Amino acid sequence: MTDALLHLEGLTKHFKGFHLDNASFTLPAGLLMGLIGPNGAGKTTLIKAIMGLVRLEGGSALFQGRDLASEGPELRRRIAYVADEPRFAPGARLATLQEVYAPFYPDFDIARWKGLMADFGLDPRAKAGTLSLGQRTRFALTLALSREADLLVLDEPTTGLDPVFRRELLQRLATTLNERRSILFSTHITSDLEVRADLVTLIRDGQVVFSKTQDEIRERWGLVKGGLELLDDDVKAGFQGLRVNAHGFEALTDDLEGAHRRFAGHALVERASLEDILVQLGRRKPHAA
Repeated sequence: MTDALLHLEGLTKHFKGFHLDNASFTLPAGLLMGLIGPNGAGKTTLIKAIMGLVRLEGGSALFQGRDLASEGPELRRRIAYVADEPRFAPGARLATLQEVYAPFYPDFDIARWKGLMADFGLDPRAKAGTLSLGQRTRFALTLALSREADLLVLDEPTTGLDPVFRRELLQRLATTLNERRSILFSTHITSDLEVRADLVTLIRDGQVVFSKTQDEIRERWGLVKGGLELLDDDVKAGFQGLRVNAHGFEALTDDLEGAHRRFAGHALVERASLEDILVQLGRRKPHAA
């Protein structure tokens, strides 16, 4: 596997009612990683920790083998970041905001920015306060994509964007990958990741559930659909998620091969999509529909 560009180990941060709990994963160079999880799972907190926007209580974050805690300002100049709700001075024109942003990053390409503004349907003369959330996100993306950053960190960049633009954005991002550049892409729209993501990291309740390739996820995670007569305490204990209704159950397993053996001829067993996994793991306990 290619060398690690970003390595997180044991990241911990406590807030009232939530804490990031010993979160760890590795993003190799040259790959796109999707970061998924239910609302409130900790995706934005994890990204803010990488960007130095929250103070960690434990763990370490290495970028290109160097410690972000001690060398953050220098290292983060190589990272392009788009927040989940980009905010800009309402009265400032987009051209002015670009002029303020660009001098901080010697790798900023003004010609590329102008091309992106045209591609994304944005007027440099427009004021930030007149933009919708989707337009603000498009503008933030023009700034990030106009740089030669080694890592793009995108927090819910497709929120507020129409499906056509989302598809075009994923295609554009895939073409920017190279042997040294990676992308960390947080989203709750799992269909955005099914084709384009090389790796998927799932976080729930502040903990990383898995960080695997798409092939590894397809081989391991599955759905079991069957009648209520199949359910007992031992069967329930083996599931990672469970939904019960008057006619039967649908359950999530992280042992697809074992489920095929156990339920052969008695229940339907199939591979789980990312959306299946996210929905089932978002449930707190079995419930009647």
